[in-house]
Amino acid sequence: MAFCTNCGAQTDDQARFCPKCGTALPTDPGTTFNTNVASSQEPLQYEIQGDNLQVVRCHLKPGQELYAEAGKMVYKTANVAWETKMQGDGLGAKIWGAVKRKLMGESLFMTYFKSSGKGEVGFAGTYPGRVQAFDLRPGQTILVQRDSFLCAQTSVQLNIALVKKLGSGFFGGEGFILEKITGPGMAFIHGGGDFVEFQLGPGETIQVDTGCIVAFDESVNYDIQFVGGIKTAIFGGEGLFLATLTGPGRAIIQSMTLEKMRRELGAGAPPSGGDATSPLGAIGSIFSDD
Repeated sequence: MAFCTNCGAQTDDQARFCPKCGTALPTDPGTTFNTNVASSQEPLQYEIQGDNLQVVRCHLKPGQELYAEAGKMVYKTANVAWETKMQGDGLGAKIWGAVKRKLMGESLFMTYFKSSGKGEVGFAGTYPGRVQAFDLRPGQTILVQRDSFLCAQTSVQLNIALVKKLGSGFFGGEGFILEKITGPGMAFIHGGGDFVEFQLGPGETIQVDTGCIVAFDESVNYDIQFVGGIKTAIFGGEGLFLATLTGPGRAIIQSMTLEKMRRELGAGAPPSGGDATSPLGAIGSIFSDD
C-alpha cells in the first residue's frame, strides 16, 4: 500500500490520482512514495489513563491528524500544530455545520491537531467520568448523547441525528438530538461516572433511567415507555418514563449524568417543585419547569 506525497492519504498501488486531494501519483514502478507520512485512516495509537477524570493520550505519527471539541485538549507536544476552524468546504457548509454542532451541544468550532513528527496530544472531559473509545469500520455508525464527543481521526464523520419518535424526543432525557459518529477510524467520547456495557441480542430489551444512555449501535432501537403505574411513577423516585433499548447491538449506559451531578452539588435547597424523591416533591416536579 502506498501513500500520496501531497496529503499523505492511503492510495491503491494501481491508482493514478489521489482519491482525497487529486494529486497525480507516480506511475514509474521505481518511484518511491513518501511512506513517512501517516494516512488519516492509519490505526491510531492511544492509551486511556486515570480514574475519576480520564485522559486519552493520542500518539501521533508524522502527518497524522485529529480533530476535537474546542476546549477538550489537556496538553500537546511542541511539534503538534493546531488550528481552530469550522468544518465544511464552502461558506454555506460551514454555517450549516456550526448550526448542527450548536444543536448537538458542541462548540461552533473544531480544533485540528497535526504532528510534523512523532507527537502526542491529550484530551479529557469537563466533569468526572470516563472516556470510551470506538474503533469504527467504514460506514459503521454509533449514536451518542449530546455534548459527549471528545476527539476523532479526521476520517471519522460527526453529524446530527434526530430522534424519530415523538415520545422519545419529549421524554427521553436527550431531547430530539443525538450525535451520530460514522467511521472509518478511532473516535472518543466522554460520559459521567462509570460505564456499564450491554451486548443485546435480537429483541432483547433493557430499561434505562432517562438521560443515562451514553451510546448505542445504529441497529439498536431507542424508545420511551411509561413506568407502568401512577403509584410507581409518583413514589418510585425515578420519574414517569424509562428509556428502552432493544437489540441487536451494543449499548453503553452511565452511572452519573451531568444534570444529577449539578443537582447534588447545588446549594442543598430543594428545587421549586420540592424534593423529587419525596411523594409531594415528585408530584411538584411533574408540574415544575425543570
